Amino acid sequence: MADVLVGVDTGGTFTDIVLLQDGKLRVLKMLSTPDDPSRAIIDGVRQLGALESLKVMVHGSTVATNAVLEGKGAVTGLITTAGFRDVLEIGRQTRPKLYDLRVQKVPPLVPRELRVEVSERLDERGEVLIPLDEASLHAAIASLQQAGVEAIAIALLFSFANPQHEQQVTEAARATGLYVSASYEVLPEFREYERTSTIVLNAYVGPLIDRYLARLEEQLPASTVLRIMQ
Repeated sequence: MADVLVGVDTGGTFTDIVLLQDGKLRVLKMLSTPDDPSRAIIDGVRQLGALESLKVMVHGSTVATNAVLEGKGAVTGLITTAGFRDVLEIGRQTRPKLYDLRVQKVPPLVPRELRVEVSERLDERGEVLIPLDEASLHAAIASLQQAGVEAIAIALLFSFANPQHEQQVTEAARATGLYVSASYEVLPEFREYERTSTIVLNAYVGPLIDRYLARLEEQLPASTVLRIMQ
């Protein structure tokens, strides 16, 4: 049988599969399997008789989007510079109702009790003002572990100018075996709210996507190239 190319879109009610083989297209729509989206994909490709000869799978998904909309992401903690744990709630001045004192804000993905601080400080050029305090770091990680988080987001002040402190925090956090998302790796750019909120979002959906893609890869033939749309 000739090599085949499969395109997949999953995450909603249905999982759509498009098969290209010998210049011909075949389409299959499957009911999604939200507990494990990979199951519908593999079952669908198998129904098309293409699993063993599958050369390339191009994969698009709203699994992460749905997890955010439904509030079903990982329990996430945030480690940040002392004094900046409330950046997620303060946000920016540009708001739909700037002067409404009774406005109901959308709760942040990380509640305040899971936002912890470490003693350290860099200036805007990345020069060290306050060295990273190891005791505060270990205490922060221990408190998040005790709270039962699945993922840790790390966003320290001005780490985009000098990632040294954030690298140390990341190394210590990853030693716990938890999923860790660090801003110097994902979004090393200025503006604290944008950087922190992005890292939190990445940590919130990261474990879910990691587990899902790992299950999918395990069930694909070893020779199949899996391409993930971003």
